[in-house]
Amino acid sequence: MSKLVNEDEVEKIVQSGKILAEVIREIKKLIIPGVKTSFLDEVATNLIRSHKARPAFLDYKGYPASICVSINEQVVHGIPGERIIKRGDLVSVDIGVEFQGFYTDAAFSVVAGDNNPVAQRLIEVTEKSLYEGIKRALPGNRIGDISHAVQETIESAGFSVVRDFVGHGVGRALHEAPQIPNFGKKGRGEIIEEGVVLAIEPMANEKGYQVEILDDDWTVITKDGGLSAHFEHTVWVTKEGPVILTRGEDEE
Repeated sequence: MSKLVNEDEVEKIVQSGKILAEVIREIKKLIIPGVKTSFLDEVATNLIRSHKARPAFLDYKGYPASICVSINEQVVHGIPGERIIKRGDLVSVDIGVEFQGFYTDAAFSVVAGDNNPVAQRLIEVTEKSLYEGIKRALPGNRIGDISHAVQETIESAGFSVVRDFVGHGVGRALHEAPQIPNFGKKGRGEIIEEGVVLAIEPMANEKGYQVEILDDDWTVITKDGGLSAHFEHTVWVTKEGPVILTRGEDEE
């Protein structure tokens, strides 16, 4: 678990988060009908490297791209390629950045074009659950407080929470302890300490929570073919409250 202990560490991870927020802002503009997912990956790679940073996902455990692009029933870890985004597609993008030894991780979902009210509602609820979870990222709280807030928000809207993939600590490595499930009970789990950095990332499905992995050994899909949405921010826990390191200028 990464715990920031001095100003130099804070400065590096803050810069990592700023780079990632800028990349996300630019990628969002490109998610329109007719765009190949490989183009999104190419743009993200070049943007990250232009900041003298590194795409954290590229070659991570053999992953072949810089970002994950998951569409419709794909939950996470979709590999960019020749697929062309269509009008009404629910597109989820997950990106990681490493800058001078410090990692940040974030994800978002959007509808390409329009004409998909179910997808839009799923996106709105999933994003809301992220911020409800972030509110509980306070010193002295427990991981279960985050998990419960996410689960309650998603399930009360009639959707389901993915259980096989979870949030995590982040900072000096891309994935660190603790695991942060998107389901659980208040008051349970590890105590959250001041200074730690967490990647909180709800994944919500339109129908059931069950998922499976495709033959490429990466792409995760909903078992019933329902839509899925994914949001994530890297959060630094301070005594004044959670600081979202990957927040873009266009976010509240």
